[in-house]
Amino acid sequence: MATAANPTRADFEAMLNEQLGGAGDEGFEGRVVKGTVTNVENGFAIIDVGLKSEGRVDIKEFMRGEGDEAPKIGDEVEVFVDRVENADGEAMLSRDRARREAAWDKLESEFGEGKRVEGRIFGRVKGGFTVDLDGAVAFLPGSQVDIRPVRDVTPLMDMAQPFQILKMDRRRGNIVVSRRAVLEETRAEQRSELIDKLAEGQVIDGVVKNITDYGAFVDLGGIDGLLHVTDMSYKRVNHPSEMIEIGQTVTVQIIRINEDTQRISLGMKQLESDPWDGVAAKYPVGMKMTGTVTNITEYGAFVEIEPGIEGLVHVSEMSWTKKNVHPGKIVSTSQEVEVMVLEVDSEKRRISLGLKQAQRNPWEEFAEKHPVGSKVSGEVKNATEFGLFIGLDGDVDGMVHMSDIAWGISGEDALALHRKGEQVEAVVLDVDTDKERISLGMKQLEKGAPTEAGAGSSLRKGETVTVTVLEVRDGGLEVQVGEDGATGFIKRSDLGRDRDEQRPDRFQPGAKVDAMVTGFDRSKKPNFSIKARQIAEEKEAVAQFGSSDSGASLGDILGEALKKKED
Repeated sequence: MATAANPTRADFEAMLNEQLGGAGDEGFEGRVVKGTVTNVENGFAIIDVGLKSEGRVDIKEFMRGEGDEAPKIGDEVEVFVDRVENADGEAMLSRDRARREAAWDKLESEFGEGKRVEGRIFGRVKGGFTVDLDGAVAFLPGSQVDIRPVRDVTPLMDMAQPFQILKMDRRRGNIVVSRRAVLEETRAEQRSELIDKLAEGQVIDGVVKNITDYGAFVDLGGIDGLLHVTDMSYKRVNHPSEMIEIGQTVTVQIIRINEDTQRISLGMKQLESDPWDGVAAKYPVGMKMTGTVTNITEYGAFVEIEPGIEGLVHVSEMSWTKKNVHPGKIVSTSQEVEVMVLEVDSEKRRISLGLKQAQRNPWEEFAEKHPVGSKVSGEVKNATEFGLFIGLDGDVDGMVHMSDIAWGISGEDALALHRKGEQVEAVVLDVDTDKERISLGMKQLEKGAPTEAGAGSSLRKGETVTVTVLEVRDGGLEVQVGEDGATGFIKRSDLGRDRDEQRPDRFQPGAKVDAMVTGFDRSKKPNFSIKARQIAEEKEAVAQFGSSDSGASLGDILGEALKKKED
């Protein structure tokens, strides 16, 4: 008979049912309950949870973690009731499920509070790893293992370590955790502690961890700083690897600390003396010196005149004669060149240099060697609509205006007489060194060319003279009065009244013809015309022998006039 001091099994079940809401044995299913180990046999623990029958749990389920011990008879344990009774009449219990449910309760609480949780990486799955959170299994994505990609995760397996829960869904049994978030948070805490110990202007030693095109990252004892390439040296540094190498210990100065981003900027050149101090006095305008070409751009070339001091030679200051060409066609990298200081701006740390100013002005040299009136020769470099450009000594060009190419013909016809690449001779007419222009003349060298007094001044317009053919051209005849008289030109259209007479090839050099002086050009050189002479003679014959009532024909009159002239 049961007493209050010794409750029977039925009493125990009644109290348990009351605790579970009177649901009977079925109220146990899906719950975590406490039970007592009544026996241990064949690797199983026999546990009484107050049901009709006891249940068995594998001893291994009690020994999942380090330090876990096998249960002993009389121990009180928590288990999960999967089923009240199976086919064998036993209760189906699980220690793993009990731990899992307890773990979920704890994890939900910690997730809500934003706390870190402890777990162990125990397996690999697609896209990441599985983590045991004291019974609950979570997924650790591969991108959340570490701050930087990890090639081998083996050292991290089965090791207790903190994780941060990113999201969890108990209904679906999903938990996603991150180890990286913990490391970043820890790192941020460490950075804050380290940054508090640093100050701008402080000089400190560090180790080069990584080198990029724009600089290097230096480890300052747990926190990295950026040493930009422009802060490595006052002289030009094309790539950081020219100055430092990975693993090297360097002494740097803290230039700037950004409290918001916790970024640290470092410098090495700040520990050196600034070569720009007093540069204006050291390099006055007009000073010539030798430097080394360090860099070439579209707009000019940089020349180092001393370590840390570079000046720019603008493309317009590179050559007296080579215009509109790329600087790389005038100088090359590492070439030593002589330059002149044109301007110094110490505040902007700029020096303007001139390459051509360190050499003599070629137009001044030409003017000294070839005064006005000198005879020169050169190659026709280019022909334009207004004249010819001739290449001369000193790599300069002179221009022959179309009106100064030849006597007696139009400028257009004169231009047609010459071609590019032809060697010609000319006389210097004028040199303007300021405008960099040289004026040349070619017709002034022709035989019988007018002098300053005017070689054709003895001739009169309308006068008929006998001339000798000097040269037969497509455009007409080059002729000369007497043996040493003035030279002139008879245009093709002036060779005769009829078209058949206007063929230059019917004349031979040395032949003598009568022509009329029709005028003079601006250089007093005469122009001749056979056609004008013929017309004048015809008019004269008509005037002398013609009569309105004579009945003589024009042919008779001209014939009589010619006969009289011969007599």
